Amino acid sequence: MLNKQQRKEIQEFISDNRKIVITTHTNPDGDAIGSSLAIYHYLKAKGAIVDAIVPNKYPEFLSWLPSSDELIIYEKNSKIAKQKLFDADLIFCLDYNALSRVGSVTDVLKATKAKKLLIDHHIDPEVENFEYIISDVNTSSTGELIYDFIVSMGDEKLINEIIAQCLYTCIITDTGSFSHSCNNSKTYEVMAKLIKTGIDARHLHGLIYNTFSENRLRLLGHSINERMLVWKNLKTALIYLTKEDLQKFKYQVGDTEGIVNFALSMDKVNIAILVTEKDNKIRLSFRSKGEFSVNDLARKHFNGGGHRNAAGGNMNLPIEDVIKKIKSVLNDYKEKLSY
Repeated sequence: MLNKQQRKEIQEFISDNRKIVITTHTNPDGDAIGSSLAIYHYLKAKGAIVDAIVPNKYPEFLSWLPSSDELIIYEKNSKIAKQKLFDADLIFCLDYNALSRVGSVTDVLKATKAKKLLIDHHIDPEVENFEYIISDVNTSSTGELIYDFIVSMGDEKLINEIIAQCLYTCIITDTGSFSHSCNNSKTYEVMAKLIKTGIDARHLHGLIYNTFSENRLRLLGHSINERMLVWKNLKTALIYLTKEDLQKFKYQVGDTEGIVNFALSMDKVNIAILVTEKDNKIRLSFRSKGEFSVNDLARKHFNGGGHRNAAGGNMNLPIEDVIKKIKSVLNDYKEKLSY
């Protein structure tokens, strides 16, 4: 966490009209977008000069978040984004533990001379790449750490309904509506304080989870009915989606969000995997129950990482070969999966 001197230095960045840029990871989720916009509104309230950049398009179900239209999408506006990054004095690095997690923005981020503030809850942060670090793997979400950061700056009074909406989104999405990463009483205390600002939690939950398009719902049905493999001896369920599947159901960013959790909801399944074929790579999403670490699995075998019970990875093999490799690797973990 930040010491007194570091907090003072950051307060000077914010109050001296120096240029600040907010960044987050590629394929941004609710925690990434919510954190970015919460800090964006906080810094605006402090009178700072601030811009927020996301590597690529975010899910449509997050577009209701206040000022989401102010986000600079790097893949669409790379020239503007690069200039903002090179001009920055301080860069907030939210919800990622390594510069490689920002995809196409990585090289620019490495080249910039700006000081970097990491706020994140993933395992094993690359501490050498950041001048300031707020990192806690036992926290529900980066959004909860953002709340702590604002309070530590002495600005809890600035957490208004707009910022609270953003932070609510972080916590509710990264805990799966309090179904995981939710055994810390402080998380509920923070949520209670957010609700006290006047947000309508029931309405916000509906905006996040009850806005499926017909195509997204039909893709979900297809995933479970036609594309789910169950390996009972490995206590594993795997769902795979090909490029053709995504095209058939007119895939939009965010449409596969949460599909892997349906596979994990089955009795006697301790690990679930979603394999998605994109244009030039295979994207993997891992979920697990109990003590089995899909973070370790993803880091060792699938070019990824994340949390103990939720992680991601990437492969550059044909989808059939990826599925074969997953099954082969899991056979080596058979005893650990049988708890």
